[in-house]
Amino acid sequence: MGNLDIENKLAAARTRLIIDKPFLGALVLRLPMIMADPEWCATTATDARQFFYNPEFIEQLTLSETQFILAHEALHCALSHFARREHRIKHRWDVACDYAINPLLTEDGLQAPPGSLLLREFEGMTAEEIYPCLEDNENEQTLDQHLYDQPEDQKRNQDPSPEPPPPKPENQDDSDNGASPQQQPDENTQGAPQPPPLSQDEQDNLSVQWQQRLAGAAQQAMQAGKLSGDMARLVDFLIQPQLPWRMLLARYMSSLARDDYSYTRPSTRRGDPAIFPSLRSSQVDVVIALDTSGSISQTEMKEFVSEIDSIKGQMRARILLQACDASLAEQGPWTYEPWDEFGLPEDIKGGGGTDFRPIFKWIETLDRTPDLLIYFTDAEGQFPELDPYYPVIWLVKGKQPIPWGQRIQLN
Repeated sequence: MGNLDIENKLAAARTRLIIDKPFLGALVLRLPMIMADPEWCATTATDARQFFYNPEFIEQLTLSETQFILAHEALHCALSHFARREHRIKHRWDVACDYAINPLLTEDGLQAPPGSLLLREFEGMTAEEIYPCLEDNENEQTLDQHLYDQPEDQKRNQDPSPEPPPPKPENQDDSDNGASPQQQPDENTQGAPQPPPLSQDEQDNLSVQWQQRLAGAAQQAMQAGKLSGDMARLVDFLIQPQLPWRMLLARYMSSLARDDYSYTRPSTRRGDPAIFPSLRSSQVDVVIALDTSGSISQTEMKEFVSEIDSIKGQMRARILLQACDASLAEQGPWTYEPWDEFGLPEDIKGGGGTDFRPIFKWIETLDRTPDLLIYFTDAEGQFPELDPYYPVIWLVKGKQPIPWGQRIQLN
């Protein structure tokens, strides 16, 4: 199949989306389709401005699969995945974004190409909700490439900003709903080179543009009665973004308290040599650390403690509370059994500097390693050099990064 046939196949897939699925079709129209150099693009890719493709990959797809891959890249852009990663590990974030998008497209009747990331358990979840459920498994790869971002060891603010794209022709209006012109590389080259990642300013500007496009496409599709409930919920999440920190925290804690089956050998007095599984529910030991350095208000602490108490009421959790600024609180620790109400002690004092190391040294002295440590802080302090072997969640007020553990943004 020649390049012209590939272009016609892409155009046909885009046209069918416009007719059958106007929401997705309107978004796909915003991405010019560019043939990429196969040296860097094995399948498809996007930099939030354009759709790049390897013609050999497109040739192998059915028309429905081609529709899927076009809509897939457009949704990455429309949902501002390029601007929502924040502190998260790039590879795991990319995987979470694909797991969030692909079920939406299959539920909408599109056929996923082989190799697409699909898990039924992630249906209806956003990338932020999926991310903490994943491990950073390098063997788990997205089918496409997300070119708008850089890994953690190549921070954009440490590199010169990439050259801005060439200006649009004066007669090209980005606000209309017409198709973007199909751009192809020069005939003397094998394909377009890989574009540089977005600068912070480019991320911010494109996020606003795609949010406007998303809202416009959703409104038109709703008027035509062709916007699915899942798509509508995702649109609402982006137009009014609010990270569900309570949901994420509850998911972490609840996952530790799941009922499980025990194969412990029963008493021999029962006379049955067979070992059958029995359902058991174990108690979860959670350590809560409060940053009392002065930047965390009492109101914020009470809100956090109230949420922990609500979650605790739904599971068998024993909580050990400790407070720390530059050193451990003299009044702590405070112990709350599963049947106790979890509240903020009146005698917590602090207001000094911030050092996270005393909490971890103190945990080493405990008789039992906790199942989970939750640290409520603004993350402005000195961290231990090495992360512990038990899971740590940082519930962070502000925008400071953390060197390890799982960070949940407190909004």
